[in-house]
Amino acid sequence: RLTFVYEATPNSCLVEADEEPPHPPNPEALDIALEIALLLDAKAASEVDFMRKIVIDGSNTSGFQRSALVALDGHLETNGKRIGVPTILLEEDAARKLGEAEGEVVYRLDRLGIPLVEIATSPDIETPEEAREVALAFGSLLRATRKVMRGIGTIREDLNVSIKGGSRIEIKGVQELRLISTFVEKEVERQRMLLEAAAELKRRGVRSIPAEVHNLSAAFKGTQSKVVATALKKGGAVLGWSLPGFAGLLKDKLGPELAAHARVAGVAGIFHSDELPAYGITPSEVTAARTAFRLGEHDAFVLVAEEEEKARGAIDEMVPRARAAIEGVPPETREPRPDGMTVYSRPLPGKARMYPETDVPPIRVTRERLDRIREHLPERPDVTEARLAREYAIHEQQTHQLVQEGMDELFELIAREFGEPRLVATVLLYTFSELRRESLDVDGIPVDRLRELFSLLKAGRFAKEAVPDILREMAGRGIRASEALSSLGVKGMNREELEKIVDAVLDESEDTIRARGDKAEKALMGRVMEQVRGRADGKLVSEVLRARLTAHVSGRKSERKKGKR
Repeated sequence: RLTFVYEATPNSCLVEADEEPPHPPNPEALDIALEIALLLDAKAASEVDFMRKIVIDGSNTSGFQRSALVALDGHLETNGKRIGVPTILLEEDAARKLGEAEGEVVYRLDRLGIPLVEIATSPDIETPEEAREVALAFGSLLRATRKVMRGIGTIREDLNVSIKGGSRIEIKGVQELRLISTFVEKEVERQRMLLEAAAELKRRGVRSIPAEVHNLSAAFKGTQSKVVATALKKGGAVLGWSLPGFAGLLKDKLGPELAAHARVAGVAGIFHSDELPAYGITPSEVTAARTAFRLGEHDAFVLVAEEEEKARGAIDEMVPRARAAIEGVPPETREPRPDGMTVYSRPLPGKARMYPETDVPPIRVTRERLDRIREHLPERPDVTEARLAREYAIHEQQTHQLVQEGMDELFELIAREFGEPRLVATVLLYTFSELRRESLDVDGIPVDRLRELFSLLKAGRFAKEAVPDILREMAGRGIRASEALSSLGVKGMNREELEKIVDAVLDESEDTIRARGDKAEKALMGRVMEQVRGRADGKLVSEVLRARLTAHVSGRKSERKKGKR
């Protein structure tokens, strides 16, 4: 039995608390869903009818999610391949899960009811990397509308993975798009492992799994296992369950599958014979358990140390999973983990979980409404990429990245106003990426502050080499570009000041110049830049250094000639 706890914010309303009927659907949300449908060349529904989708995990206070079919039969073109989009739905988002403890799940209502567009694809995706590429392509198309939220969790993928001989597995709510290929690869590996285990069970002649439970508490009275001793001290029991033919197939294979089902009953963990003796459980205790079950060489067993009712509930959850192991891969919904692994969540839902929503009237979708939306459709991502490459003379790979990361609008704003499109692209794509790896929130820098940064650069207040340091200061301290310049002590340098620094470096580097002559420029450039520290443009530094070095070398040659005379 689970208890659901809901946290409400001051702006939560009675609908979210399920204390009053729903209000009319947001017309702008429907327009956005229709816009996305048109961008995917889908056929819009003539009437939008809301349904109730049963939800039992507590993420909806009403016990269901409102969902409406908006369009059918669309497609997405990516990398020269057409990916089918059979359905596009407008739904309400679920409450945000904050955490769970024993017998309790905590949600916050601040996300419940936010409009959500669900886009389903046909089974056209064939490789893990293609799954990632398709997800990124959808992200680019959605961001092109300028009407969807950005950031981790705003685009979530439900990955449906199956292989030959396996079953459809839904990995629910993948938020890190970069991990999509990893999730698919690991799920393929898991299904192959399950199919191999099923083949081995059949080879061993396993046809059925007993559900009989033995109370083995007496055999563990003096146990050294802390987990078992704690359970017994609290009045719990040690229950055992036999798995004929499963020996060697539990560790790192079927064991984690069974343990995940036990957790559904509120049991944190189980012991199985493939990993025993261990965890304080002795060989004699293992022998006692095997004797109680009369197990053979290929037989295994599971132990659950818990409150007796809860322990029996855990075994009741595990029995069907063990029986399914004989057949191979049971269809189910799994939850993603940050490391690319997944864990069992619940059985795969059936089609019967939907029924009509009686509190929300149907909405007619008129030709006039569609025409109005069609007139203002944004550029498709591929069109934007080609235009940026053509108009700003930057590499197509950069335009692809700008569009994919939703940076194209910001890029155009800055490049159009201040020029230097290649530098702007480099800063937004590569400098930003480097600073993100330092855990700096460069994406949170307001646009007006970025415009100020490039305005000061254009005015010659600093050199482009100083941009990373200035951005680091702006993001780290939440200050303006002008304040960052003052904080770092960065100011522009005229040619005369630069020539003095170059001459000083040349005087200190006689040995290097003597050994390399004109070829010493590369080594000397680094020394000059260390002293300039972003106060002069690298191109100007190179120009001055080359001229002064040439003059320096020529002067030394002239002196040698005079000496010979």
